[in-house]
Amino acid sequence: MYDKFSDFIKDKKHICVIQAENPDGDSLGSALALEDALADKEVSLYCPVDIPKYMHYFEGWSRVEIDFPYKADAFIIVDTASSTLLSKLLDDGAIRNCLYSAPVLVIDHHETEPDLDFDHEEIIETVSSCSLLLYRIFKDQKVKINAQCAENLLYGIESDTLGLTSQSTTSEDFRASAELIDLGAKIAEMEERRRDYMKKSARILDYKADLIKRVEYHLDGKLATVLIPFEDIQEYSDEYNPNVLILEELRLVEGVEVAVAIKTYPDGKLTGKIRTSKPIADQLAGYFGGGGHPYAAGFRIYEEYSETLPELISATMKLLDQLPQDN
Repeated sequence: MYDKFSDFIKDKKHICVIQAENPDGDSLGSALALEDALADKEVSLYCPVDIPKYMHYFEGWSRVEIDFPYKADAFIIVDTASSTLLSKLLDDGAIRNCLYSAPVLVIDHHETEPDLDFDHEEIIETVSSCSLLLYRIFKDQKVKINAQCAENLLYGIESDTLGLTSQSTTSEDFRASAELIDLGAKIAEMEERRRDYMKKSARILDYKADLIKRVEYHLDGKLATVLIPFEDIQEYSDEYNPNVLILEELRLVEGVEVAVAIKTYPDGKLTGKIRTSKPIADQLAGYFGGGGHPYAAGFRIYEEYSETLPELISATMKLLDQLPQDN
């Protein structure tokens, strides 16, 4: 079923695994799992930004490099098929030339339609996580899953399903998790390590309090937004991603159905992370050229915040009004 994967890696000597510029637990787990699975080849792990400190509980995170491996003879892009999330690569002429001239395989699980304009092969299925899709591929193609690979896949699955609790979670996620534990993933040790790295300093807790005070509510409390200026990104992101600090808190506020954290950058870029309790996140992101899952999505645009916020409120209202009314 997944012969495309085996056909792609066959005869390749040096494969580079690429994450997008918004790395998360699923993309990192997928990249590290591929490194384990391709142990008989030279593998480079690349991400255009540094892996955030709160994700350093992954053993092997430090092998992800920010310097592009131009000598690789093939590339595997994981957890995205969006040109927007690969803009740092595509804006670099030398990197872009590599992707246009070498074989590329895209492995992704998002519903958003791929918009990459360079030749590539793809394995794209709508499942809870890229890590789960890789698990399917490895099982089908008889790829050996050692204990470390099993751990990385399990971390990835848990990350994108919020610990097997999100709306996208299915029984397959539970079965795969059980099988990965049988293959050597030590879930108790993994969770202890994750909790240690998720601890916050007193400074970050104070900053979280400031973020909470900045939250704005719209549409009778159904939409909650928070603005994160570039000064915050510079000061706090290396220690803890502001989005991670605030988004889940917003979803726990009574009446909130859509939570959006918006970051601004000095070059005019604006990014939005969306979390919802209704299946509209991907559609909302789509208004701004983004995409993702029905309950978790994002976008990147070049527009003033003062113009974006009214558009966001209007789009959210339309999507919520279109939902079937509860009896």
